[in-house]
Amino acid sequence: MKLIDKYIYPSSSRADIAGLRHYDIKGEAKKLPSVTTILSNTQSEEKKEGLRKWRERVGEAEAKRILRESSDRGTAMHYYLEQWIRGRPQDLRHRDLTTTGQEAEPMAEIIVERGLNRVDEVYGIEATLYYPELYAGSCDLIGRIDDKLSIIDFKQTNKPKQKEWVGDYFLQMAAYGMAHDAVYNTAIEQGVILMCSKDGYFQEFVIEGEDFRNAKYAFLKKVDQFYGG
Repeated sequence: MKLIDKYIYPSSSRADIAGLRHYDIKGEAKKLPSVTTILSNTQSEEKKEGLRKWRERVGEAEAKRILRESSDRGTAMHYYLEQWIRGRPQDLRHRDLTTTGQEAEPMAEIIVERGLNRVDEVYGIEATLYYPELYAGSCDLIGRIDDKLSIIDFKQTNKPKQKEWVGDYFLQMAAYGMAHDAVYNTAIEQGVILMCSKDGYFQEFVIEGEDFRNAKYAFLKKVDQFYGG
């Protein structure tokens, strides 16, 4: 795996505007809403109702615990993967040694073994991407996997997913692909999700071709909806 400074990704800071996450991108005239902000604020009524029923079923306290543990596990897994990609195993001495963190490490190792080992060039790690005047976000990895220029995302999950359940993840990668293409004049070929459940089950989801194009159109509709169009 080669780390190549092919593109210059901007520095940024995060800011809350009316409780919504935005990015302050150097050189941009206004703060841009994050991709996740746009997705969460344009959810369908069906999805909102599903989340409400889940919270009601498990109880608010349990729902908060599950979400907090999932977030902490994902953060620990991402940290491990970032250090591995950067070739800094010595920094893993600062890894999360809590029970949640110890669950995350073998998950990250599985993602390395089953997915990241196929990445031969890396251009960006936790890189800020933005579509001028519209949106911004932080992308886990931009690089070549199976010799295709790709947006690559790492996901942890409490249980295995079916493809129809990861639609928002596909929209997220489509958003990052469009942003990269717009700013760097590239042609991102695909989005790749490398996912591992907490019991060690690995899954890979790929979106490319017509499906990738359709996801871009679908995300742009959400951008229009977010801005009140």
